[in-house]
Amino acid sequence: MRDEHHGRTAPPEPRSRSGAFGHRFPRTGTEPATARSALRLRQLLSAVFLPLFAAATAGFAVWAAHSGPGAGPGSGPLTALAVVCGVLTLAAALDLAVVTARRRRERGVDAAGPGPHR
Repeated sequence: MRDEHHGRTAPPEPRSRSGAFGHRFPRTGTEPATARSALRLRQLLSAVFLPLFAAATAGFAVWAAHSGPGAGPGSGPLTALAVVCGVLTLAAALDLAVVTARRRRERGVDAAGPGPHR
């Protein structure tokens, strides 16, 4: 691959970082070849917000179930908030699972057990 700005050939991207199915989107040439997300930060944020969103889902669902006619915001908006928080709970759980799997794979830990500690 040629670098348009400097006329140099860019080094090939390591296979370990290209994903299981290759690139989803073609590179434009402006992003770093080794760009990666902050997995530790994503794991921390998912671990913090997963229980918060789960508690909010349960709280809004219970509040919606116990709200009577003419009381507070009503069961419709509370149910909508419970659904939104439920979707965010699922997103946080999925992200936590993906990040945990990626960190294990990068450390060389397979399904059989822990590998060498680095």
